[in-house]
Amino acid sequence: MTNLQSPTANLPLLLALDFGGTKHTAAVIAAGERRWRAHRRVFSPADADARYDLETMCSLARELLAGAQPAAIGVSFGGPVDTTTGTVRLSHHVPGWENTPLRETLEAEFGAPASVDNDANVAALGEHRFGAGRGCDSLLYVTVSTGVGGGWILNGQPWRGAESIAGEIGHTVVDPNGPVCLCGKRGCVERLASGRYIAQRAREWLRTQPDRGQVLRALAGDAPETITAQLVSRAAAQGDDLAWEALEVAAWALGVGIGNAANLMNPERFILGGGVTKAGERWWQVVRRVARETALPEVHFEVVPAALGDDAPLWGAVALAEDRLRAF
Repeated sequence: MTNLQSPTANLPLLLALDFGGTKHTAAVIAAGERRWRAHRRVFSPADADARYDLETMCSLARELLAGAQPAAIGVSFGGPVDTTTGTVRLSHHVPGWENTPLRETLEAEFGAPASVDNDANVAALGEHRFGAGRGCDSLLYVTVSTGVGGGWILNGQPWRGAESIAGEIGHTVVDPNGPVCLCGKRGCVERLASGRYIAQRAREWLRTQPDRGQVLRALAGDAPETITAQLVSRAAAQGDDLAWEALEVAAWALGVGIGNAANLMNPERFILGGGVTKAGERWWQVVRRVARETALPEVHFEVVPAALGDDAPLWGAVALAEDRLRAF
């Protein structure tokens, strides 16, 4: 797991942290290297709070550092962040994070300068510097998993907006008469396209359409409450029409959101990551088709899968740490 001693052991070490809603990842890498010296991911219990998550991550980081001193820290956080101060505004999934000075806490804990940003922004930076966005000056990274979020790279630099909230493609409305989202609006991309709501939609349809979804029912056994978006994808791949329609709604909504973003900002590339993007080629075909139908004919762009997978935010944290090291 650890290999902090090497022929380049004198290089400054960077600590990369990814605080997720259900899992946390930490890694140590030397500045300029592209292979982890140490890397580990752990899952959080359902009743975790901010204190538990912070203690878990600090313990994990100390374990991976094995007594070494990091030169800089980069942090991806799953929620709104004030990047100028490194303060977490809140987490949409874990209680207790409101107005937490995460940068200040980590700098005091590890004695190194830190940089903290929202996970979608950090993943965008990671893909731009190390993944599917290399050589691309303008892109929107979109994560489609429990929720739907986005991060912009414009003119080769992260663009966060006036209050660090830019990129919230998940809360752009694509169906004004659609179901109510957690944010209070109707028909948001997130409410239609995220994994949580794909599963919820499938469960509701199984309840109201007892003659359909036999493959999905069989996969779920006698526990429809255990249905996840991943299970819906499996059923769709096995020919279940109800499961596919639940995915198709999601792909349509995401495609409309991408097409509108293409018209508004005209990026070269949309990079999609997150668990829902593993739903299969039919899902990708619908997303791409609807995005192009929604965008103006003269607006050209690519829609491509993320290259870094679940580690996109972690590699973005490396980029943050590298930038912090240069500026310090």
